[in-house]
Amino acid sequence: MSQPENNGVDHPAHDPHTPEPVQNEDEAATIPEAGILGRAINAVGIVFALGIIASALILLNEVVLRYGFDSPTIWAHETTIFLCAMAFVYGGLYCVVRNSHIRVVLIYDMVTGRAKRILDAIISLICLFAAGFFAWAAYGMVMKATFRPGGDVHFETSGSAWDPPFPAYLKIFLLVVLCLMVVQFIIMAVNYLRGAFASEVGK
Repeated sequence: MSQPENNGVDHPAHDPHTPEPVQNEDEAATIPEAGILGRAINAVGIVFALGIIASALILLNEVVLRYGFDSPTIWAHETTIFLCAMAFVYGGLYCVVRNSHIRVVLIYDMVTGRAKRILDAIISLICLFAAGFFAWAAYGMVMKATFRPGGDVHFETSGSAWDPPFPAYLKIFLLVVLCLMVVQFIIMAVNYLRGAFASEVGK
């Protein structure tokens, strides 16, 4: 039986444990271990990016109204702070699924293969406990920001002339993001461990 021609090009053997390449470039930035939740988190990131653009336009509008027409608004400053704060809070979760957070790689870069995947799982578990601790702390803040001592629902406001309930909204959003981060770290830890021992099973 004749062998197929390779035309002088070496084709590396396909590793069954290597994730298939993602066609969408933005999805490719999400690490495979993040799973479906990670891809969803990555996709939603555009909403908060647009929020930063909106905050810049609001500030531009405020400059024109204040210095061009001597008619400043009472809502621009707090709205831009709220939009940017939402983006920064979501940014932590966004960096997790793209594996773009800052880390010390002195030991990490010294290991490869299965050892690196196991180390990734350990790191994910440590981050899981840290995110869970902060989520518990955020829960206490949310309860104080949304309920009066008597039990009545009352959202914490900024106390300004406009007095929006942005502080309460931001604390609720922080709690949601931290809870999602806990779930995401669980998914990543499991997938890293599965990847670490999959090659052993395949042998």
